[in-house]
Amino acid sequence: MNKQKLAVHESLDLHEVINFKTLCLAKSKLMQGLVFDQDLKRLMQQDVEHSIQALAELQSIYERAYFQASVPQNRPTPIIDGKEGTIH
Repeated sequence: MNKQKLAVHESLDLHEVINFKTLCLAKSKLMQGLVFDQDLKRLMQQDVEHSIQALAELQSIYERAYFQASVPQNRPTPIIDGKEGTIH
């Protein structure tokens, strides 16, 4: 099947959505450490899992973008409590 490229404005919009969703994902993941209510923490974890799935779907659509920025394979290491850590 021949996949059509997205129009320029669609590519830009999709790029903005991916950036916004990535920012929301990072915020939800990092804010979990500040939450003490277990129900809220569980809800935030569900949001993280759904966001990861949504980003995977958006990235597959991004392959059809008019232009593309490379998706880095190595992500920066977050610093948590003054020490380098990992986001799981």
